[in-house]
Amino acid sequence: MNRGDIHFPPKHEPLRDDVHALGALIGEILREQGGEQLLELVERDRIAAIRGRGGDSEARAGLAANVAGRAPALARDLVRAFSTWFQAVNVAEKVHRIRRRREYFLKDSQRPQPGGVEDAIASLKGRGLSHAQVLELIAGLSIEPVFAPHSTEASRRTLLRKQQRIAMRLLERLDPSLTPNEARNLWNNIRMELTTAWQTEELPRERLTVADEREQILFYLVEILYRVVPAFYEEIIQALEKVYGTRAAARVPPILHIGSWAGGDMDGNPDVHAKSIRETLARQHQVIVTSYFGECQELAQRLSQSASRVPASAELVKRVEEYMRLLPGARAITPARHDRMPYRVFLAQIGERLRSVYDGRASGYENARQFRDDIALIAVSLKANKGVNAGLFYVERLLRRIDTFGFHLATLDVRQRASVLHEVIAQGLDDADWLGRSARERRDLLAQALEKDRGPAVELDALGRRTLAVFEAIMQGRHRYGPEAIGYFIVSGASGADDMLAALLLARWAAVYDKRTGEVALDFAPQFESAAALAACGNMMQELLADPLYRRHLEGHGRRQCVLIGYSDSNKESGPCASRVAIHQAQSELARVLSAAGEQTVIFHARGGSLARGGGRIEAIVRAAPAGAVDGVLRIREQGATVKQGYGLRPIAMRTLERAFHALSLTTAALRRGELPADAPELLELSALLARESSGAYRRLVYEQPQFYEYFQAVTPIDAIERMQIGARSVHHSEQAGIAGLLPVPWVFAWSQTRYMLPGWYGAGAGLAAVVAKFGMARVREISAGWFFLRNLIDDVETMLARADLEIARYYDALVPLPLRRFTTDIGSEYQAACAQVLAIKDSRELLDSDPTLQRSIRLRNPYVDPMNLMQVDLLQRWRSSGREDRDLFEAVLASVGGIAQGLQSTG
Repeated sequence: MNRGDIHFPPKHEPLRDDVHALGALIGEILREQGGEQLLELVERDRIAAIRGRGGDSEARAGLAANVAGRAPALARDLVRAFSTWFQAVNVAEKVHRIRRRREYFLKDSQRPQPGGVEDAIASLKGRGLSHAQVLELIAGLSIEPVFAPHSTEASRRTLLRKQQRIAMRLLERLDPSLTPNEARNLWNNIRMELTTAWQTEELPRERLTVADEREQILFYLVEILYRVVPAFYEEIIQALEKVYGTRAAARVPPILHIGSWAGGDMDGNPDVHAKSIRETLARQHQVIVTSYFGECQELAQRLSQSASRVPASAELVKRVEEYMRLLPGARAITPARHDRMPYRVFLAQIGERLRSVYDGRASGYENARQFRDDIALIAVSLKANKGVNAGLFYVERLLRRIDTFGFHLATLDVRQRASVLHEVIAQGLDDADWLGRSARERRDLLAQALEKDRGPAVELDALGRRTLAVFEAIMQGRHRYGPEAIGYFIVSGASGADDMLAALLLARWAAVYDKRTGEVALDFAPQFESAAALAACGNMMQELLADPLYRRHLEGHGRRQCVLIGYSDSNKESGPCASRVAIHQAQSELARVLSAAGEQTVIFHARGGSLARGGGRIEAIVRAAPAGAVDGVLRIREQGATVKQGYGLRPIAMRTLERAFHALSLTTAALRRGELPADAPELLELSALLARESSGAYRRLVYEQPQFYEYFQAVTPIDAIERMQIGARSVHHSEQAGIAGLLPVPWVFAWSQTRYMLPGWYGAGAGLAAVVAKFGMARVREISAGWFFLRNLIDDVETMLARADLEIARYYDALVPLPLRRFTTDIGSEYQAACAQVLAIKDSRELLDSDPTLQRSIRLRNPYVDPMNLMQVDLLQRWRSSGREDRDLFEAVLASVGGIAQGLQSTG
């Protein structure tokens, strides 16, 4: 398709104008910072790429010739130029989403925005739910985004803040009252941010530490979500009032609970241990207390009421007098001129108590509840003394933040592999045969040890002591920062009940007890990742829940059992279609088993950032789930691209939360009213056939061809990715070699760099062809239209097919030894088959005809990514020819990896 044929409907013309204006501005920056030669080279590459996309094969060949042999420093600058354009465009697209949302409310304010909070509440009313029933439903909801570090993605916080400021300036341009001078100043500000970003290294030269990963997550928690949370609740209240026509007398309880894995995920990362857990909890505590202190200072400036003009409540005055006696130097905290301003005096005292919390002094609050009680006194006083419109709004916003973030900021999950736990158990029980025993035998022995409260038989070695120290750090964190500071102890790689009982026994050895009940004061959650584990997870949980000791443990924890479903390992093992089917069936089995046992079902979606690893919109995960799998709780891991795209700007984070509320509330209501049918036998038969045939095709290529791993190593930049100084953890499983030993993130990332995108679609052609052959095209179309799971799967495969570009990917064949190039033919054949099946089922002429916005975005981006791909091929050839010793070439390769990731918005 010619670039000139790409159509922008009127509603998207402002995005086109922003992109053009930013492109011109970046051209000026390149001329200023890199000189005329750099700008000319960028323009020459860009124009050649555009012509190549228009069908000019000579232009494409000329581009490949132009990029060859460039000096590493020049290649880095050229890649940085295209990457800078993508950074600006990525921000512009986010700003356009915000602009479209605002226009929607301005032009059609009487009709709720689809997928929003008001739309959900209006739908619930339409289904016959009363105001009281909707309030009861909302009170039982829990939205739980859990933020996790990413092993191949890291953005400096300084660059993230620059992107925030650029977005704000672009939004300010929408003000029609701007004078020409004000508009010029906005552009100057944007230019300054882009220029300083050009002069800033995108990635650190040293490998990121656990502390670095933690700070990146803190950016999103403090600078985005802390600001958004009150507005989210305000929107719920406003929607209730608008839809039901009455004031929302009842307060909407806290339904948003934030989690984190940064500093607690030990799986494959030896740098995460008891010390990092303590440091993480302490750092989160410091950050949230500092935020509260600043907000109290702002409140004090707003609440300037004088006692001579309006009284304060007797309870507040009494508390002020108490603090005058109890707090050291209390009278010196506030200036004498504030002496008759009760709210300012009280907030200064609260601030002093927060200082003491930060410093660990005795005069500080013991817990967040005490702090909240003081702020609530201000709210009550304002309500009773004509202050509803004199600052109550800001006080209630602070109360919302306290309810959400407490003194812990985010609940920290701790994760460790089952194999590590068994190593410690083997030593502690002095059982040399432990690791060779069957899962059933180990389960029985662990049950006996738990029943008899048996401790370690021998002194533990360093691994054992480190493991018990983790449990001790967990207990210390709960005691110091509150029970909400620690979430689940996740056992990854779980495959049997013995894995969970091992974790329970180790917690007993570390004396992690609740003094009130005598039970272990920690929630455990298995993580099922592999295809085999997903298939067996229902039986495993049935076996675990049948154990009386584990049942007793659950009784002390509200009978709430969380189970993690991993999206990544099964995709790498069996391909995208079989993986999705396995995950769908696993959810169905888990919901059945947990419901039969009387436990609340909490399925934790441990998805990744890319579509191949379960990324995508939150509402799709909820709607695609089988009946019973989502019942009031949505706990979902946010990582990599899902964090950037879902929480990169405050209004976008707000929209993400709205979509989560919409999907969760409607699905939960439908389930509880018996409106969600189980999957019909025909649907299960179809999905089983799709999984079997697609997995067979995938595994024949990836696992049954002995030389495929060698091909993968040659055709992708995996050797450069392995050496990147980004994530704190390795890209390999230490105990395995080959494809089996490679973690899913770098596997997906490497394929995306080459534009093959293989993990996102391979096998779909064979699987869908088999389904159509058995059920017929007409019936498959009917099922797809009526079954969201299948429709969403086909849509995601279509997206990955559209993002792939096998013409560009074939340039990477130059990196592959001739005997291995046969795999390119196999990949191309399956790609054509997958495209044909998807287009036929959707009755479309071209990929993404049903999503013209995404289709247009990909087509506009491609010419700016192509030069970086062709440069990467050349740079990889030269770097590998140097024995991978040339540092300058390596730096240029890394720049190409980062630039392509920016352009494709994918880091695996």
